[in-house]
Amino acid sequence: MNQYPEEILNEKQLEMLLSRPTEATVDMFKEMDGDIIFLGIAGKIGPSLAQMAKRACYMAGVSKRIIGVSRFSNQDEQAYIAGMGIETIKGDLLDETFLGGLPKVKNVFFLAGMKFGSEDNLSLTWAMNSYLPGLVVRHFKDSRIVAYSTGCVYPLVPIRSGGSRENDRPEAVGEYAQSCLGRERMFEYGSKTNNTPVALIRLNYAVEPRYGVLVDIATKVKENRSVDLSMGHFNAIWQGDANNMVLRSLAQTSVPANIINITGKETLSVRNVVAKFAQVFGVVPLLEGKEADTALLSNPDKSHELFGAPEVPIDKVIVWTAHWMDSDKKTLGKPTHFEVRDGKY
Repeated sequence: MNQYPEEILNEKQLEMLLSRPTEATVDMFKEMDGDIIFLGIAGKIGPSLAQMAKRACYMAGVSKRIIGVSRFSNQDEQAYIAGMGIETIKGDLLDETFLGGLPKVKNVFFLAGMKFGSEDNLSLTWAMNSYLPGLVVRHFKDSRIVAYSTGCVYPLVPIRSGGSRENDRPEAVGEYAQSCLGRERMFEYGSKTNNTPVALIRLNYAVEPRYGVLVDIATKVKENRSVDLSMGHFNAIWQGDANNMVLRSLAQTSVPANIINITGKETLSVRNVVAKFAQVFGVVPLLEGKEADTALLSNPDKSHELFGAPEVPIDKVIVWTAHWMDSDKKTLGKPTHFEVRDGKY
């Protein structure tokens, strides 16, 4: 399972790598009861996460109903997901009548949320990130729920600290992070009130050659734009590894809700990553600012103890991303705004 190519040639190969289940994931599906629903499937992570679940079911020799729910503003994306053999349901999760009509399956993954442009529409940000989770945890009170959160609920910490741990007190800076902490509190409330097993995934950051912090940095280097060093360090994890950990988190749901940081172990230097991309692109990088003594960092020891360390080294992902972008392949055009230090996304 640990044989990976030197270069990713196309999106088909990329999607197969992103959705490749580990043996441990397949083994979990052999024992897991119930069907699966992905709420907010049509995002950056949802399609590969659902496809991994589909592949794991096939490899485990089990048959499960797998459902993906989204507004599906892009019909091609709905067709693509349906083509995986995943049942799609189109609708607005904030519509309580629609949400109330969704099948109450045993296993729920909550991926819906708002980050990009959150400062431009704060009421919708709070509705998606805090109000909706309250509705979801009530409707699916008899299910197991794995809900995506974010490392942004933590404060900036010293770069040599090893990152924030799950039992550290959150200090959400800015309304986006505050609304995400609200999301967690709603799931925690539902877990305690209705005895609903929940796992909250504080992800920080999942990357692949089309999207993520590495693409943000590589884009600026390739286009001869300056890279801001003030947020000079970060964590990252190959999205395929994150997908496996998130699926396996179904077996780690609990009452009260179980919080799990998912990211890579390394504290990566923006300056060093810039230098690696500059070497591949054959350019002299432009840097501005100076590294601060603090950064948004998470400690992943708990998840690595539960699920094992990531299979794909982050240096390999950097190489994959560099070759992908050097060949002018497709990127998603959705910057992470990882440079932000004041919480305003």
